[in-house]
Amino acid sequence: MAQDLLYKHFTPYVLKAGEEFMNNDQLDHFRGILEALKQQLMEDIERTVNTMKDEATVFADPNDRASQETDIAIELRNRDRERKLVKKIEETISRIDSGDYGFCAACGVEIGIKRLEARPTATLCIDCKTLEEVREKQIAK
Repeated sequence: MAQDLLYKHFTPYVLKAGEEFMNNDQLDHFRGILEALKQQLMEDIERTVNTMKDEATVFADPNDRASQETDIAIELRNRDRERKLVKKIEETISRIDSGDYGFCAACGVEIGIKRLEARPTATLCIDCKTLEEVREKQIAK
């Protein structure tokens, strides 16, 4: 996935002693990560559209046609997930612009640089996310 490719190409942020959380350098660092990821996803989506147009072959054999339809369905599902991620990235960039980025939406505590580098679109600190996952498991039972 594009997200995996991105993380191999950015340099982790190095905290300086006494540095304020989510200062301009940190915000610029995360904005760069998010914009690069968004660009990568948009290129993947565009490439898929072009590939699907080029490979629009109608097979006479029902098995070949079914295989092609399955491949297309899987590809479209992946692109839909990426489209949703692009929307989430845009919302995250808006949070950077508004000054809310890096703070937990549930409790207001700092999310942490390492967690944000692992998941730049995170809105919850690790404690609140863990609690949310526990609740989801309880409801699912």
